[in-house]
This record gives sequence, C-alpha cells and structure tokens, in this order.
Amino acid sequence: MNLRRLSVRRIGDQVGKQVWRAVVAGGAAAVFTAVAAVPAGAAEGGVSFSRVQVNGGKPIVIGTSKEVVVPASFRMATKQQWRWPAVFLYRTGADDRLWHAIETNECDKVSSGVCDINERMFFEPSVYDMRNSEAGAWKVAAEVHFKGGGGDIDDKGMTVHVQRNSRLTVNASPEPVTKGKTITVTGKVTRANWETRKYASYGGRHVSLQFKPAGATSYTTVKKVYANGSGNLKTTVKASRTGTWRWVYYGNTTTGASTSSGDTVVVK
Repeated sequence: MNLRRLSVRRIGDQVGKQVWRAVVAGGAAAVFTAVAAVPAGAAEGGVSFSRVQVNGGKPIVIGTSKEVVVPASFRMATKQQWRWPAVFLYRTGADDRLWHAIETNECDKVSSGVCDINERMFFEPSVYDMRNSEAGAWKVAAEVHFKGGGGDIDDKGMTVHVQRNSRLTVNASPEPVTKGKTITVTGKVTRANWETRKYASYGGRHVSLQFKPAGATSYTTVKKVYANGSGNLKTTVKASRTGTWRWVYYGNTTTGASTSSGDTVVVK
C-alpha cells in the first residue's frame, strides 16, 4: 500500500489567517493558506465527500509525550484530477485546525471517479506545541487539492472531542487487615497539561471507588468521592473480605476517562 504523509506545523498568522506548511514524503513541499470559513454541503468544487469517520466516533485522548494515531476514513467522488485529500479537525474556520501529521493511502477505487480513502491523523504532544484550550469539541471537514491548483473543502456536520489524558493512583491500607476493621483508600487525580508537558492535579473531580472480591471477574462501585482541590482522594470502608480496590473517573468533554491500577487487601 502506498502512503502519503503530510508533516505539518503552524508557522504564524497573516491577517487573521494561519499558514500551514506541508512536507510530502519524497521531498516535495507546498504551502497551504486556509480559507476563512468552511462551507457546508457537498460538491462546491466538483467533489463530494461521504462516509466520513474519525476514530470510530470516540474521543481523541492525548497525553504529554506519547504520539497518538487516530484512524479516519472517507469516500470521495470527483471527475477532477486530485492530490492530498484528507479529513481534518477545525473550530472557527479552516485556518483553525488541529493535527500534526496526516497519512493517507492511495485511492481504493469503488467506481469511476469514486475512491475510498483510509487516513491516519497523528498528534505528537512532545514535538509540537499544544494549548490546553484546544481540549473540547472540534468540527470535522474534508478537503482535497486539485492538480494545477484549486480544490474543495466541506464541513461534514460532525463533532469530535479532543481530550486531555487523566491519570489515577490508588493505595488501600492496612495490608493485611482484620475483618471488620477500617480500610483507608487514598489516591490522586491528575490531568495532562499540554503547555507544560507534565501532569498536574485535577481537583474537584467526582470519582468512583470500586471493589472486586477475590475470585470475581468484575468490579462493583462501592461509593463516590470528590477529590479535594489538590486532586487528592480519601475515604474509608469496612473490611469484609479479601479483594481489590480501584478508583474510576469517567471524564468530561475536555478530559479523558481513567482507571487506576488495583490494590489488593487481604482480610483475615
């Protein structure tokens, strides 16, 4: 399978428009100056896009260092000669985009002038600067450039949430414990700060404490606890039987869900 990869970085603003530089595998280079707005509908430039999918409809969760690869796909119909088709995320206009690199396969021909295209969208927080304000809802658009100049760009009426990764720790003590005595379960909620590339306390979160008895295969929620302003969690439970304790945070529109590891306490 032949792949094209566009490595992109934001290089500044010009009269309210951002210029994007794409370096194509093989050394060819192009500069894309985005239009001010993304038109709705299809075939404005002789192209229609359909069957657009991004990450299977799931949020895109990004931490502070690990590259995140997001699958996407779409169908494109056009009689024009084209290059560099892609779907991308945007907010207020085509110049307000979020992606660090895009890789697409060649046309998987469906019929004359109709192609199915698979894409991988790359986010590299350790390489490219990201702003915390970029977490949240993004719109989806599809774009293609024509050989000889021009192109088409369409809003697809879809929303994808980009989220900052969260983490949870857990500690249950004492270990072991006498049946009927008190177990103290603590932990901490943190969230990726894209601007510092570190994890920081995420206070005030509503987090579930779950328990799985020894020999069981699933956890049950025992209680829900709010983290304090520093993201710290603390609660107590009665020791009834040996099992494993963990914390679960279900996330929100800007922050991904997370689950701590389990901490097993033997009850004697």
